[in-house]
Amino acid sequence: MIIPRSVVKNLSTRFLPFADAASEDLPLGQLLRLSLFQISVGMASVMLLGTLNRVMIVELSVPAMIVAFMIALPVLVAPFRALLGFRSDTHKSAIGWKRIPYLWFGTLWQFGGLAIMPFALLILGGSQTLGPSFAGELGAGLAFLLTGLGLHMTQTAGLALASDRATDETRPRVVALFYVMFLIGMGISAVIVGYLLRDFSNLRLIQVVQGTAVATILLNLIALWKQESIRPMSREEREQPRPKFSDAWSDYTSGGDAGRLLAVVFLGTMAFNMQDVLLEPYGGEILGLSVSATTI
Repeated sequence: MIIPRSVVKNLSTRFLPFADAASEDLPLGQLLRLSLFQISVGMASVMLLGTLNRVMIVELSVPAMIVAFMIALPVLVAPFRALLGFRSDTHKSAIGWKRIPYLWFGTLWQFGGLAIMPFALLILGGSQTLGPSFAGELGAGLAFLLTGLGLHMTQTAGLALASDRATDETRPRVVALFYVMFLIGMGISAVIVGYLLRDFSNLRLIQVVQGTAVATILLNLIALWKQESIRPMSREEREQPRPKFSDAWSDYTSGGDAGRLLAVVFLGTMAFNMQDVLLEPYGGEILGLSVSATTI
């Protein structure tokens, strides 16, 4: 007896987690492919808050104050996500894309930051023979800033694109799926990075961080491919004045509960990041764990 293909497909999607997040405009295959950008964002988050945080303090003997400043740079960029999202909402182009340009340039910035990151950290750790004494701090600050800006822009534009394509009914489940993919990305990348850094050396650090940069490009290219339809805009539409961000922010904050919501998110994010930043160096200096062990 041969089971019809339609029956097998219905059974597989019924028991697949988040299968009900798919819709006619955003099929399950495209939804899962689009969620790959969250894997790259989770991968970069593990590198910034976990691996590199510990490596700078323990292996490279960088002062904790400088490390704290570097780790804080990507977080300081986070409030500008509201502006990035607004610019994406009101973006005008001849082919009508609003999300893909921001997703792509965010990918490039994330790639660029990770590409120069290991060399900047080695200089910061004392491996400098030429140039000004502040070259390490400047290079590391630029690398962390580019990576942070890139991952925030990528995540903002990607979530906006998913919200555009989802229906009102499936949008909450789509957002939940994407957050789960972000956590999966952090978990998988922690295991892989920890395995690759089990025998730590400067050369291995360069290979792993730059390999993460290449993986970012590949994952995000697969994620954004043919995800946003082309809707050509006329010259008159492109020449119309854009709405002001200040007006949009005033409308948002006039709702009543926006301030309390932002305060709760701020406190929760601060608590999560504070413990994460402290645990990695603690495991290395006090418990004597390897880079591989603290990353995992």
